[in-house]
Amino acid sequence: MKYSKFIFILTLMISSLPGFSQERITSEEKKVVIKIIGKYMDSTYVFPEVAKEAMALLKENEKQGIYSSTKLPEEFARTLTEDLRSITNDLHIKVKFDPESIAEEKNKKIKTDLAAVTMESLKRENFGFNEVKILDGNIGYLDLRLFINPEYAAETAIAAMNFLANTDAIIFDLRNNRGGSPEMIQLIQSYLFESEPVHLNNFYNRPTNKHMQTWTLPHVPGKRIPNADVYVLTSKRSFSAAEEFAFNVKNLERGTLIGETTAGAANPGSTQNINDSFIIFIPSGRAYSPITNTNWEGTGVIPHIQVPEEESLTFTHLKALENLSRKTADDKKKAIYEWYLKIVKAKKDPIILNSEQLNSYAGSYGGNKILSKKNKLIYEREGTQFELIPLGEHEFMIRNKSGVRLQFSEDRKKMNEILVSGKTRTLSRD
Repeated sequence: MKYSKFIFILTLMISSLPGFSQERITSEEKKVVIKIIGKYMDSTYVFPEVAKEAMALLKENEKQGIYSSTKLPEEFARTLTEDLRSITNDLHIKVKFDPESIAEEKNKKIKTDLAAVTMESLKRENFGFNEVKILDGNIGYLDLRLFINPEYAAETAIAAMNFLANTDAIIFDLRNNRGGSPEMIQLIQSYLFESEPVHLNNFYNRPTNKHMQTWTLPHVPGKRIPNADVYVLTSKRSFSAAEEFAFNVKNLERGTLIGETTAGAANPGSTQNINDSFIIFIPSGRAYSPITNTNWEGTGVIPHIQVPEEESLTFTHLKALENLSRKTADDKKKAIYEWYLKIVKAKKDPIILNSEQLNSYAGSYGGNKILSKKNKLIYEREGTQFELIPLGEHEFMIRNKSGVRLQFSEDRKKMNEILVSGKTRTLSRD
């Protein structure tokens, strides 16, 4: 089932904005809102029997006068959302007071302008691609905040995946991902498999009573990376499409999920206008795995390894290097992975040397100087100074030059300048 495009994007962009209206809502308008919600739930909500239970609660609450004390429309919308979710356990379902966007939608010119504004906003967010880089040890990293439809974001996604094409492992950071388009999931995950299509997921849409399958694409621009190790970082905020991405990776055994159990929102849908003031997002479909025939609604996607989200990136970086070192039979590659493992471990748990230890290294080695300044060691070479980071009592990394380190003899009479390639230059103390 295909998500709507700009409607879905607009929902993502505005759903968290607070209302500022001081309007009061009448009891008559409350009745109208509840009645129309009932019609939409009855005709659209993916689970008809659950829709009946949810509406029975709203009607009973209305009958008992529970909503009579609610005066502000924003508060009424929040209360209805909470009541609907209490029965459906569906985090996608949401009632919202939003007269401004309803008015804009009815005005074609304003609607066109709003689409342009939304596109500008998405461009400023780089279509959800927040950061792409190579971590120490040739580990790719992609911080993805939204899955925007490839109609708008394909160029950015393709550039990101090709940038990561030569890495040995990739970390997909979805800890702050708010969801989005299944088509973008399909595009990105196509890079993780061979060209033979792989069945990713299924969707059912109740209004059309149709089932749809999503498969990896037979062609992608650039290089596939079917052999790269894959890791997905999750948090309790990972939502909707972010959860599908993780769910696919887990069920297809294409990678390792690390972090926290996700939010638990699996049912896609669309926004409907209730009247000129209220809208509702109603899930009209459900995802289900071709492997397990289940989804993550209400339960979330449980990671393989549970780690607090603030620790998960460093943990995963170490895990990736350890796995690569363990798997390779190439001694040179193993030495490189072990080299970067030591660096990442030192960053995680910094080694602190006292002033006496630091001062013992100060001196001149083959014309290059080691200076002790403000509880730090400085390496001065050809007039340029570099800060040294301890990797052990006798071993140091040059800050921002992780491919170079200095190793001192215990008596401090010699210093080895070592490159990650294994090349060594020995300097004697003057």
